[in-house]
Amino acid sequence: MESTRSKSESSNLAREIEALKPWFHNIHLGDGVQTSPDNLYGDFPNFKWQQFKDLIPSDLTGWSALDIGCNAGFYSVELAKRGATVLGIDLDPHYLEQARWVSKKLNLEKRVSFEQMQVYDLARIDGKFDLIIFMGVFYHLRYPMLALDIVAEKVRRLMVFQTMTSPGEDIFTPDPDLGMDDRSQMKNAGWPVLSFIEDKLAGDPTNWWAPNHACVIAMLNTCGLSVVSSPGHEIYVTAPDEKLTAVSQTWNRSEFLSAIGKQWKDELAWKVGR
Repeated sequence: MESTRSKSESSNLAREIEALKPWFHNIHLGDGVQTSPDNLYGDFPNFKWQQFKDLIPSDLTGWSALDIGCNAGFYSVELAKRGATVLGIDLDPHYLEQARWVSKKLNLEKRVSFEQMQVYDLARIDGKFDLIIFMGVFYHLRYPMLALDIVAEKVRRLMVFQTMTSPGEDIFTPDPDLGMDDRSQMKNAGWPVLSFIEDKLAGDPTNWWAPNHACVIAMLNTCGLSVVSSPGHEIYVTAPDEKLTAVSQTWNRSEFLSAIGKQWKDELAWKVGR
């Protein structure tokens, strides 16, 4: 296919990409131009997108979307291309600079905005998002269940969740009320386990956790989300499920509110007649 860019435009684009290095996301900008064609992980994260993109509506007009840990904005722009209004958040200002640049080059800046935020900051944002991308973040979090409780409250329709996991696909279903003398069941293959990494994994000190497959499903369920599809390794497409009860909304509400800095006494006073 013949290029739609002049040699001068292509040269300027290449210089801008070079100036914004290093890139973790390889984003295709048209005419064969890519931000990180020699990426160590290949065409990343496009190869992950290919695994679940067909499970997301092709027309997202009228949908709001949230991309947590957006990096250079690959998923943000893909959702914007389908018509969604997207908020991408990340802690790293370098990645956010890349993401804003990419959205502008793809003429999507009116549909996408980017903010420097921690996942925990979402507790202070009102409202919900129709679609949330929560990929490549969970295992880097020191307080993972708090983050998952916060994010789950923001899901209106779908959430795509991905985390590094420990090996094993078994699922063991224990009695709903395990007795104190029945703890040997925890040794069974498929018991939900969240493995803690004290030092480093792959040279990264922020790799804190590796849940097994059973643990991922159990954690999501306690947040009121069910897995509707698992289209690829470590990828879970989830949705709110009326049959599941989010513990952050029930008996654990006061702890959750305290953890996010809200006045739980005021919110819960009516339950005790005060």
